[in-house]
Amino acid sequence: MSKVKAPTHEQIQKNFEKAFAFKQQIGLYETVKVNEDFFIGNQWEGVQHNGLPTPMFNFLKQVVLFQVATITSDNLAMQATPLPSVSPLPIAQIEKICEVLNHQYAAIIERNNIVGKLRQFMRDAAVDGDGCMYFWFDPTIENGQKVKGEIVAEIIENTRVHFGNPNCRSVQEQPYIILSRRALVEDARWLAKGYQKDGVCGMEDLGQITADSEKFNNKYDSYTDDKVTVLTYLYRNRETGTIWCTEATEKGILRKAYDTGYRLYPLVWLNWDYIQDCYHGQAMITGLIPNQKFYNKMHAMVGISLMTTAFPKVVYDRNRIRFWDGSVGSAVGVNGNVDNVAKTISGASLSPQIPQFLEMVAEKTQSFLGASKVALGDSRPDNTSAIIALQRAANTPMELTKQNMYQCVEEMGRIWQDMMSVRYGTRMVEVNMKLDKPGEQPLGMMLPPQVFLQPFDFKILGDFPVAVKLDVGASSYWSEMANMQTLDNLLMNKHITLKQYLERLPSGYISKKQELIQEIEAMAAAQMPVMGGGTGMAKESIDSMPVSGGAGNGALQRALNRQGA
Repeated sequence: MSKVKAPTHEQIQKNFEKAFAFKQQIGLYETVKVNEDFFIGNQWEGVQHNGLPTPMFNFLKQVVLFQVATITSDNLAMQATPLPSVSPLPIAQIEKICEVLNHQYAAIIERNNIVGKLRQFMRDAAVDGDGCMYFWFDPTIENGQKVKGEIVAEIIENTRVHFGNPNCRSVQEQPYIILSRRALVEDARWLAKGYQKDGVCGMEDLGQITADSEKFNNKYDSYTDDKVTVLTYLYRNRETGTIWCTEATEKGILRKAYDTGYRLYPLVWLNWDYIQDCYHGQAMITGLIPNQKFYNKMHAMVGISLMTTAFPKVVYDRNRIRFWDGSVGSAVGVNGNVDNVAKTISGASLSPQIPQFLEMVAEKTQSFLGASKVALGDSRPDNTSAIIALQRAANTPMELTKQNMYQCVEEMGRIWQDMMSVRYGTRMVEVNMKLDKPGEQPLGMMLPPQVFLQPFDFKILGDFPVAVKLDVGASSYWSEMANMQTLDNLLMNKHITLKQYLERLPSGYISKKQELIQEIEAMAAAQMPVMGGGTGMAKESIDSMPVSGGAGNGALQRALNRQGA
């Protein structure tokens, strides 16, 4: 057991208060509130308009969604490759370990919908300034294995993540990280009751867990008055080198400190734009809010001008007409001559420079952020290749943010490997077995690799160095129909074989595709030269040769004997 003392309840609350004060000092809570309002369209919040029109043309949301969709539109797949090392394991075993790790990466990405969560992750970074994805192990998830539990991914707002060193944006260099969440009092007591049964709860009286208020006065938190703030306190034990965790409320320790066994903090952090000497970043929307305000106010003033001066007005002589009825088709009675009784004043014309200037404001703001007419597809290039080239050129300013996201995904792979080595235990995994040695292939056949289930101890990942490499496919310019058409042309022109065609065929077009590929491989293997010269199909074809199973001397066996196999 480590001699390092676990943080007390007073230390946890003090560190939380310091982190809260830092966020208040930089104005994070107010910035996030304003940015969220402008993004969702609540752009006249708190403005005294005195009955004047309040038009809203939200071009900021289009820009944000365009950038997020462009950055996260690629299909992501992680591939583990071994680093050069002096590992005593043979290279074949190392490759099998990497194969198991790649299968687990794919399963985690599919089960947690990581691609979808990355969109929310990048959306939070663009609107709030920072994106955070937290990973934890849920031991209650059924997975068909003896060791239950799976890794769960969760998006957390930057207002609920507090770094121990606010001047450093690197997650793994932090002395501690505090995650705050709002939980129902009933749920918090239920958790504490379970911790009491395990003897790890630091509170004797569960009645101490009472409702409290949200520190930064979240306007949506006021709808429920039975919530309590629960703090998850993660810190690095300098003696063991592992991450320890404890949970606390305002009244006391909910769960005593315990060693997670992880060597990495289980979360990734991304700034949309860096701010020097601060772990919080600059949101994309923050610098564009003045443009959006100006755009809305200009439209409001144009609306006022049109309502007051754009329509024609009637001026009449009160000495002849006491009251003017402006309804359609109504008659007006006049005593005497009707000349010079009334006159119509035409409305004032709006300067064409105003709408041109407003259009320029929106267009320039969007183009500066990469959402130009070319990128949005509003231009008319000569051909398809031209629009793709122009769109890629327009997306070049977003490459830096995209590479930062890829770096976060690589960090996810390292975190998952760390968590698997601690939590997964021994599980049954799929392993491809190649039958390459002499005598492994029956009757001289060339069978494809076979998939077997075998136990695998994930603890070996803790001592096995693995480099995580990202393989990214540009799905933005990939079309399934275009892919099918290209494959059909290659097959018809005999540039690829039928097997190559089936292996690259998208899933869902042919049922039992893998079985068909195996049958084609078996037929090809039967036509290859066998020992003794000649081919196994020299005199009889596969269709005409009866093959009987079990003991005996069937036609296939006799043909093989004649060929000297």
